[in-house]
Amino acid sequence: MSLFKRIDEDIIKALKSGDKHTTTTLRGLKSDIKYFKINNSIDELTDEDVVKVMTTAAKQRRDSIEKFNAGGRDDLVANESTELELIKQYLPAELTPEELDKLVMESLEETGASTPAEMGKVMKVIIPKVKGRADGKAVKDAVMKHLKS
Repeated sequence: MSLFKRIDEDIIKALKSGDKHTTTTLRGLKSDIKYFKINNSIDELTDEDVVKVMTTAAKQRRDSIEKFNAGGRDDLVANESTELELIKQYLPAELTPEELDKLVMESLEETGASTPAEMGKVMKVIIPKVKGRADGKAVKDAVMKHLKS
């Protein structure tokens, strides 16, 4: 079953169970996915397209959580955290720090990069490998850690 159809079915389940928060969140995600489809003139959505939209939505939630924490808005942090956990159910499993380090080392060997100035070369190679499975900031931090040492 495609991710888009799974989201549709989960909306119906949430409606039947009376879970308004899940219904609202999933409807928003479905809207984002449809907007992506129209904006990019795509006839048929692939799971990769849906993952791309979900990854963006997850990043937005993480950024919001960070800002709400700084502003002392615990109520909004809780709301965004709940939405983030819901989004994570549709994304591929996140990489562990060990798996990410292994991919960084492979990318460093592949590019031959050894200084922080060559970070761009490494990022071009590693980002497609971790797409949807690791936060871009975590990838950047891992690459920088290995390039500095």
